[in-house]
Amino acid sequence: MVGRYANRIAGGRFELDGITYQLPLNDKGQSLHGGIKGLDRVVWDVDMISKNEIVFSCVSPDGEEGYPGTLRIKMSYLLTPDNEFKINYSATTDQPTVVNLSHHGIFNLKGEGNGTITDHILTIHADYITPVNEKLIPTGEFMEVENTPFDFRTPTAIGDHINQENIQLKNGAGYDHNWVISKTNTSEIKQVATLYEPNSGRLMEVWSDQSGLQFYSGNFFDGKVMGKYGKTLNYREGLALETQKFPDSPNQPGFPSARLNPEETYQQTCIYKFSVK
Repeated sequence: MVGRYANRIAGGRFELDGITYQLPLNDKGQSLHGGIKGLDRVVWDVDMISKNEIVFSCVSPDGEEGYPGTLRIKMSYLLTPDNEFKINYSATTDQPTVVNLSHHGIFNLKGEGNGTITDHILTIHADYITPVNEKLIPTGEFMEVENTPFDFRTPTAIGDHINQENIQLKNGAGYDHNWVISKTNTSEIKQVATLYEPNSGRLMEVWSDQSGLQFYSGNFFDGKVMGKYGKTLNYREGLALETQKFPDSPNQPGFPSARLNPEETYQQTCIYKFSVK
């Protein structure tokens, strides 16, 4: 998992209640995935373990990586009888802060190191993306996907349009963007995406209660990173579908808020469900 703030915050800086907070800059002058020592780089406690579930907890102290408030986080990984990998998050704070947690697993439905993901068939239930500048920071606008390479509302091979001449594809070196999930009930857990690999018949459904989905098509993998089973991750040989709030929300008044107050509890559910067609 990544946090305290998944995705990017412009200049690593945001203001909350008149106070400006400066975060570490770990991505071309921006703060990415919680900073230099985000929550993916700390040791978590294991609170409970059973044959199909594990529950973790972590305390991020006030000021860690520049974020205000002591954040207490619980997270569970659950394998269900329906072939679901279900992730539940909750967090509380002792002072106002911003929180955006996400799962950053890398998927290739052919199997690790078994070739490109550009022939995977992707569906994303979203009419808009939040376009970005050359530093992958949202402009604050909402861009319709219709008649663009970002239209995955019907099943589409990832490689069909990934190399088109398009300023957004240029900025991301491919797909590395946030899709605005179409939903009416903000707490509803709904299917937000599907991923299908035709040769194996493997299908992955993504279910979420979040307002955003970051699709990253592995544009920066260069063989220097090893996967879980020791095979190298090469260019576009893995992808991420990260359920989350929008990037840079603390600096974008038109985006859904990522603020968490002491009397509130942050909650999120993400499900990756697997089957064979």
